[in-house]
Amino acid sequence: MQIRLHRRTMQGEVLRPARGTSPESVLEELSSVLFESLPRSDQRRRGMEYVQGLLGVEGRKSIRNISSLFGGEAAEQSLHHFISGSTWDWSPVRRALAHHLEEISPARAYVLRPMVIPKAGDSSVGVDRRFDPSRGQMTNAQQAVGVWAVSEEHSTPVNWRLHLPETWLEDATRRRQASIPESASPESMDQCCVEAYLGITRDWGLPTRPAVMDAREADVTSIVRQMQAAGAPMLLRVSANLRLSAIDPGLPRSTAETEMTAHQLMMMARPLRQPVIQRKPGPGGGAVHAGLTAAVRVRLPRRASRRPSGARDLLLLGVGENGRRWPGELWLTDITDLHPAQLLRLSRLTQRVEQDFAQIAERVGIRDFSGRSFSGWHRHATLASAAHAVAILSGTAEPLTEVARATA
Repeated sequence: MQIRLHRRTMQGEVLRPARGTSPESVLEELSSVLFESLPRSDQRRRGMEYVQGLLGVEGRKSIRNISSLFGGEAAEQSLHHFISGSTWDWSPVRRALAHHLEEISPARAYVLRPMVIPKAGDSSVGVDRRFDPSRGQMTNAQQAVGVWAVSEEHSTPVNWRLHLPETWLEDATRRRQASIPESASPESMDQCCVEAYLGITRDWGLPTRPAVMDAREADVTSIVRQMQAAGAPMLLRVSANLRLSAIDPGLPRSTAETEMTAHQLMMMARPLRQPVIQRKPGPGGGAVHAGLTAAVRVRLPRRASRRPSGARDLLLLGVGENGRRWPGELWLTDITDLHPAQLLRLSRLTQRVEQDFAQIAERVGIRDFSGRSFSGWHRHATLASAAHAVAILSGTAEPLTEVARATA
């Protein structure tokens, strides 16, 4: 008997999948949702096989390894064409996944997470010299931004944007060989992040949720301007030396409109610190001390404060622990109607994404695509996101070899 991911009651309520639902059942129904936009039955079949392979094959999720589960050389040729040489559009598939997850378990926020993909050569689309935080050094790599929908129950990537350096966009031969679309134009990593987020709210019609990201190495002023111009709420982790102007009545009058670093402002706000009390999850969970927070109203420096229409005030949030260096973290937000404790919980969604990236996304091969084309990379990232969703919805992050075996 097929276990459905969700169904509507007579009152229209969406029933969420029970944890432990078999991966086979989850994949079967999710595929019918994801691949509805694909015009041909063979494309839909190949899409399901590719996701099965990402879930089932051990080791690197190359097309050759995936095809070994479905017939060897002939299957490899078919899957290679489906990913790198076909014409199907990945955007409707991502949109269907995002709406499906929103229906099952509405997102609290969207976490924007950069992803560095080390490469040995320089032929893969977008490869350039980039800094890899995991290695602490410059390396040959692709870089992309993932938009993760984070709900009370899961985090899943729903959109991707591959950053393309000018060295690729200005080289006609490289553009042609990698099938880079004419619409692609130079952009900074900050613009890449913003456009990846706006793509799901502006173009897909999903509800506007807070954008949460680590912006310590980013141009915060640029991100704030772009997000506020689009009416998108944000919560950005910022560096201690970010310069801001204090406008908070709780600070000494001498600081009014005075430009100083975020760290200096938060040191002055030490008397405003309050303990954060949260409850442990689960039945009978008691209250626990989750740290200290302080929040002060600020503005961007005057030279950067050409405020767009509809711009909102900003709040600088400091986070720390008793007996430790203050502040431990600094966050900038235009969500001024939430209590600092609620903002703290929102900031912690980045930790859930990091955990799910390591335990699930990496296992289903999000960084394993070895092809060279722009379209091939995006199709692989789309189907790897679908495989991630299957692992989340079935309640397992373990290798899912039985998925492929059951349907091969």
